[in-house]
Amino acid sequence: MSGKYAVLHLSALILISGTVISCKKDHSAIENFPAPTPARLEVPGNFPKVADDADNPLTAEGTELGRILFYDARLSGNNKLSCASCHRQDIAFSDATALTNIGVSAKPLHRHTPTLFNLAWAKSGLFWDGGSKNLESQALGPLTSEDEMHQDLYELERELKAVPDYVKRFKLVFNREITSTDVLKALAQFQRTLISAGSKYDRYARKVPGATLSSQEMEGLALVNAKCGSCHQGQLFTDYSYHNNGIDAAFPADLEGIYQGRYRVSFDAADIGKFKTPSLRNVMLTAPYMHDGRFSNLDQVLEHYRSGITYSATVDRALYQNNGNLGIPISQAEKAAIKAFLSALTDDAFTKNKKFSNPN
Repeated sequence: MSGKYAVLHLSALILISGTVISCKKDHSAIENFPAPTPARLEVPGNFPKVADDADNPLTAEGTELGRILFYDARLSGNNKLSCASCHRQDIAFSDATALTNIGVSAKPLHRHTPTLFNLAWAKSGLFWDGGSKNLESQALGPLTSEDEMHQDLYELERELKAVPDYVKRFKLVFNREITSTDVLKALAQFQRTLISAGSKYDRYARKVPGATLSSQEMEGLALVNAKCGSCHQGQLFTDYSYHNNGIDAAFPADLEGIYQGRYRVSFDAADIGKFKTPSLRNVMLTAPYMHDGRFSNLDQVLEHYRSGITYSATVDRALYQNNGNLGIPISQAEKAAIKAFLSALTDDAFTKNKKFSNPN
């Protein structure tokens, strides 16, 4: 689902999220319906292990149902927008826009659309500030936001119940009639399967015969680990945590604190201005960059870290790499090497994988 941050009251989001997680089997369940086929995530050899989701176990039929829903414009109030409208597979399920305005209200949003891949490892929360704790509750934001899909969940249930194929699929997967809770679960199952691990770097990391990196790409890998690895770490190239990377000095409380980052969720002063670390994977496809899409290309991003970091009380200590001062020294040759390595992190197979594509 859309990762653009819908301005919601967190108390309401948590309440609904709890309903999703604690949902028990409906007494009106259709008994003796064939059970769905259990499935497991295909974890790449160079990735860390990941636990199955006990509250929403993966099934082949549930994943396919989620894929169909992901591309269905019925999920929006005007029946014109699907999740895929803002999450395009060809650009790693991002949208190439700083602040999109294609939602039902046509108003520009306040967050850049995040990518959708390797979400099964994102255990520290979703949205740029972690305002949702799992994929099931996350989907409520874009679905119900008047500036995004603006759907009434009861109306959504009625629309889906009018489609015989959906009635059959929901009964098979969840053994009950269609509910908005199960819409969220199916979408989450599909999104957990969006694993991107087929880049040139991945083949090298898994020691695929004949897979190599050039000397410049190897230099770039070493530079990323040395200069960026405190946040963009491990095989996922993100810590899925929150950091203030010095793009702002002030964090106004407008719009329920949306500019204050993680603080609007935690209310911990140490979190002011901190936003979620995006993965470096597929970064060559997903411009513009930062939580508000302010940088249009990687040269601007690298120049920010070299000379543009702005001081504030919570700016990350890992950015003090210039003899104890803010900044990360990066030469022009090093910039070229870093970009060469980031190109080697592009997973072209992921952007063309038919398992993730529009089933229609």
